Amino acid sequence: MSEPELRIPVRGMSCANCAATLERILRGEPGVREVRVDFASEQAVLRHNPATASLERIVGKVAEAGYAVPTARAELRISGMSCANCRAAVERALLHRVPGVVRAAVNFATEQATVEYVPGLASTAELLRAVEEAGYRAEPLSAEDPGAEDVEAAAQRRETVEQLRQFAVGAVCALPLFLLSMGRDFGWTGAWSHAPWVNVLFWALATPVQFYTGLGYYRGGWVSLRNRSANMDVLVALGSTTAYAYSVAVVLLPGLGGHVYFETSAVILTLIKLGKLLEARTKGRTGGAIRRLLGLRPRTAVRLDERGREETVPLAAVRVGDRLLVRPGERIPVDGVILEGHSAVDESMLTGEPIPADKGPGDRVVGGSVNGEGLITLKATAVGQATVLAQIIRLVQEAQGGRAPIQALVDRVSAVFVPAIVAAALAAFALWWALEGDPVAAMIRMVAVLVIACPCALGLATPTAIMAGTGKGAELGILFRSSESLEAAGSLTTVVLDKTGTVTTGKPAVADLVPLGPEAPSAEELLRLAAAVEKGSEHPIGRALLAAARERGADPGVPAEFRAVRGRGAEARVAGELVRLGKPAWLAAEGVDLAEAAAPLARLQAEGKTVVAVARGRRLAGLIALEDRPKEDSAAAVARLQAMGMETVLLTGDTEATAHAIAARVGIARVFAEIPPEGKARVVERLQAEGRRVGMVGDGINDAPALARADVGFAIGTGTDVAIESAGVILAAGSLQAVPRAILLSRRTRRTIRQNLLWAFGYNVLLVPVAAGVLHPFAGLPVFLRELHPILAAGAMSLSSLSVVANSLRLSRWKDEKPPLDTEARRP
Repeated sequence: MSEPELRIPVRGMSCANCAATLERILRGEPGVREVRVDFASEQAVLRHNPATASLERIVGKVAEAGYAVPTARAELRISGMSCANCRAAVERALLHRVPGVVRAAVNFATEQATVEYVPGLASTAELLRAVEEAGYRAEPLSAEDPGAEDVEAAAQRRETVEQLRQFAVGAVCALPLFLLSMGRDFGWTGAWSHAPWVNVLFWALATPVQFYTGLGYYRGGWVSLRNRSANMDVLVALGSTTAYAYSVAVVLLPGLGGHVYFETSAVILTLIKLGKLLEARTKGRTGGAIRRLLGLRPRTAVRLDERGREETVPLAAVRVGDRLLVRPGERIPVDGVILEGHSAVDESMLTGEPIPADKGPGDRVVGGSVNGEGLITLKATAVGQATVLAQIIRLVQEAQGGRAPIQALVDRVSAVFVPAIVAAALAAFALWWALEGDPVAAMIRMVAVLVIACPCALGLATPTAIMAGTGKGAELGILFRSSESLEAAGSLTTVVLDKTGTVTTGKPAVADLVPLGPEAPSAEELLRLAAAVEKGSEHPIGRALLAAARERGADPGVPAEFRAVRGRGAEARVAGELVRLGKPAWLAAEGVDLAEAAAPLARLQAEGKTVVAVARGRRLAGLIALEDRPKEDSAAAVARLQAMGMETVLLTGDTEATAHAIAARVGIARVFAEIPPEGKARVVERLQAEGRRVGMVGDGINDAPALARADVGFAIGTGTDVAIESAGVILAAGSLQAVPRAILLSRRTRRTIRQNLLWAFGYNVLLVPVAAGVLHPFAGLPVFLRELHPILAAGAMSLSSLSVVANSLRLSRWKDEKPPLDTEARRP
């Protein structure tokens, strides 16, 4: 049985250790494999055997671990049931045919079904389809189809409201507590502040903060310890509780000491809560690309019935084959083919190109793109998860949820981080008590160590950069299929470019018109004669001749007695005169004298062009040279790759002359020509054997093995499905300029990851010893460094994770506007 991949949103994780714990729990579940839980994107990706590990059981295990999976409910009206067995059949169809269904209950008496499902894994449209495939009819009872963004956003809003409420209580209580406590310590208040009742007031102010604002840390810490691990919540709960408990003991037993630290515990919790709020808000923006893509889908569509009457229906109700009406300025609801009307369609969401594309009858349009000024009618060809937009979203989610190779090191460090910090805090407490004999001062240093350590920064360093980088790529029409591809693209040293369809347009075009013969016609007349013979032809050369004639305003006329000679050419009567068009050798065999054509023919063929000869009867009329021209931006893209320090290579199965002619026009020095399809992968292997990291750019079926063999494969989005499936990066716009853009984005992402990891590791390596008092002997240093207060430690901890996320967020604002500088040159 196949094992589908599930991508489940998870709420309630507070750090990377939570993700590691949940991953361990799910991996131990029978029937579950390849589990990957990501803290930054808040999702679990796994493969499972539905027969032994149902989605309901998996969601239940997540809940048992102390976390939550946001789900949606759908109410459906079911028609066609005749008995209880029908009810059971509908339930089975919903549970087994739709991967994202958690629970399904069908009421035979009321003919209604209640379905709980995970948005993103299932939709109302898929529920309806499953019921219909089982032989029944279904319709949604609500016009609303809550998508993944709706349900997850609602869960996030509820969580944020609760966090804000907790922070508000913390701020209201901690601020006066801090001011009164500091005023008393610095002697700014009178003798009244030293009365015993003031400590009781401090206790009263600190308690709501400790057990309401800090409730989430106790819950998270308990869940973590129950699951036999330790996370950031454990450190915060331990540190704040130590200061609070000691202070309570002093109030109840004054003989223990005269100073309380209620303000320390209260301000620690309030500051960390503030930091978490800011971190969540900033982290949410790193995943903004997904939300923007999800927001492109309209809620409804205008469907036309057989009589042409309009009906507004939920998007979930649209089926393949439906006729849909799209007015100017509206978003196209699903993928389709235009039946009537002309318009300019803004497809920037797919290609990253700002210029709208002209569309007319027979042209394909993509759901989520914006119709311009025309009214169009289209036939739906793909709906739901089969649309291009849904596939783009899936690709971006897969890349964002993947793990870059460097993350393995971070995961190993995070696994032992919290126990190591607890051990370091206890060691600092014991050491300073032994050295100074003051358990209170030793306790303060222990609390500072517990609070300042920040496993969150380590856990967020890589995934937030990956999320921001892949999201930015999607905005630019660059789809990274995995985080590995995003990271590897920045280390490429050589880019191999397939010629046909990648560097060139893939379509022949008229390049030269050479009238010849004793009665040489004009260039326009020569083109008109050739186009007339090929009128109505589907051959690429025929289409090129007709296109050139139209561009020049030549009217080919209507040919008569057309005859195609397979592999050689064609002939027809044009205005009563026999005109032949084809290979020069064929015309020579038909008795046409080609002596005058020898020199221009040799010259044009040496330039790598395809040459056809035209004859009137047995009299030569001229030569027409065609070529597969380079795309307009190919030379600029090659120049930019070379300016970035990369070698460019042209790879083609075409002749040496043609390959070198194209290479010269776009500025490529190294050429592999006359390479058969099966040999392209061997060329990539040869370059890799030379110590190069190779990127391969192609678009055809014959490029697929080379794309898969390269360190990173770039598939032109207009290419074949096989090529796209074999590549690690998809260039939706079909422009070669996207290749250097993708590599630059990868380099910028790699740099951001290095910066984040340097900060996260450096912060903990430097400040944990400072909190432990390692600078205490150095009298010349500021007191706040020698005696780092837990309040400063809490502020530093909050700032640490926030700075990592903010640094990743800079990728979202990256703009590819300038040529690469020397500093952008390749770094291994």
